[in-house]
Amino acid sequence: MFNDIGALELVTIVVLAILVFGPDKLPKVIQDVSGFIRKIRAFSDNAKQDIRSELGPEFKDFEFEDLNPKTFIRKQLTENEDLRELRSSFDLRKELNEVTDAVNSRETDPPQAAAAPSATPAAGTGPDLLKKPAAPAQEPRTPFDADAT
Repeated sequence: MFNDIGALELVTIVVLAILVFGPDKLPKVIQDVSGFIRKIRAFSDNAKQDIRSELGPEFKDFEFEDLNPKTFIRKQLTENEDLRELRSSFDLRKELNEVTDAVNSRETDPPQAAAAPSATPAAGTGPDLLKKPAAPAQEPRTPFDADAT
């Protein structure tokens, strides 16, 4: 419950509690607070049991912690067989190396193509990507009629 409280913080809380409640009333306050926490936990456990019994036997393994989005996503990613198979078949380093090689080979191709310019592209090759495309032909505009609009 209080996993992130350090020793100095705990000592500070104890000193403040002694100052606020006094050494005579402090044991009674601690008993009251611990009893209140026990009652809240019992109420919560009873509510969980009631919900599980109302949901039926198909939800007997249902955990309320799974409703936390982080837990839900983590559970789905680790228990799903398709995702596990996909993750094992996907090698990020290999994919990045392939992309890097492709980019590097593209960078070395244009200077060679610029060294030997040709008027017509060679047969079987795609369009020349270094050439600026021609502007599309302008279509005649239809006349504007102010009365029609």
